Amino acid sequence: MARLVGSCESGTGGIVMPKVAEELMKILVCPQTKAALVQDGDWLYSTDPATRRRYPIIDGIPIMLIDQSQVVEPAEFRRVMGQAGVVVGQPA
Repeated sequence: MARLVGSCESGTGGIVMPKVAEELMKILVCPQTKAALVQDGDWLYSTDPATRRRYPIIDGIPIMLIDQSQVVEPAEFRRVMGQAGVVVGQPA
């Protein structure tokens, strides 16, 4: 059985957030746009600038349901993409 959670990393304030397993991140995509995802804390962010959706990770399990996702503000989207090293264009 594959592990959903990989290694941990230290976040701000000394809180340790488990990383979603690399093997799982390779196959997970945004269910709305099929865009790649990046993890920031307990959230998986779609890399699609037109939708700017994020999906929660609850008890180490990514919840990839559109009705459970949130649309983030453009500034937060740019911050997360910048920290992840993702270069995104402007939405169409």
